[in-house]
Amino acid sequence: MATVLIVEDDEVLAGVMRRHLSKAGHDVEWAADGERGLRKIRFERPDVCVIDLMMPGTDGWGLIEQIRTEGVTTPVIVLSARSSEHDKVHTLGIGADDYLVKPASMRELVARVEAALRRSGRTPAAAPERDELPLEAPGIRIDFRIHRALIEMADGSWVDAELTVREFRLLVTLARERGRVLSRDELQQRVWGSPHRPRDRIVDVCVRKLREKLDMRSPEYSFIQTHYGVGYRFEPESKGPTPVT
Repeated sequence: MATVLIVEDDEVLAGVMRRHLSKAGHDVEWAADGERGLRKIRFERPDVCVIDLMMPGTDGWGLIEQIRTEGVTTPVIVLSARSSEHDKVHTLGIGADDYLVKPASMRELVARVEAALRRSGRTPAAAPERDELPLEAPGIRIDFRIHRALIEMADGSWVDAELTVREFRLLVTLARERGRVLSRDELQQRVWGSPHRPRDRIVDVCVRKLREKLDMRSPEYSFIQTHYGVGYRFEPESKGPTPVT
């Protein structure tokens, strides 16, 4: 299963694309403008992007040029109403991998996405099995059937941590190896399907977001432990008594 990022300011069209790509078995994320799309590409590293050209703020051309300047090799498929030969040649020349003109067949879009994945040789991590029993540890329940991590509150109720697809996969990867330290390289290979590179902060950023959603919500436990210079470990540890002030 691949993660597809749609960068499109038309919410209705983005919804149609999302439904078709999800039905084809892909996890789909959406960004409504170029700035948000750039952040998602930098920190979530989707397996393929579908990008519009005419957007407010950072347009599709600027987005493609920026990620290629940064060395991001994620395949990019442009879906645009601009149909001139000049637009197509220029867009492919700055780093897009494919170009579709609106209105495009959704079946063709799905086929182009899957062809881009095959050409790139990207190997996204397998999604957790939905029939797998929930994984439980003190203060947390990871439910594969509903694709959610639930945090136990002080009153015994459970709250959804609202994780993204990548955050959920990272948590599952760590939790299945409870007590064992996993290096950044191992985590990036398993979750993003790409090797860790020097100064690449994608794992650290995702861990920080997990902590914001898990550790900061839990009244009793911290779940992700750091081993400096090595990597990260999943182990619920008590936060200890709250100091009296």
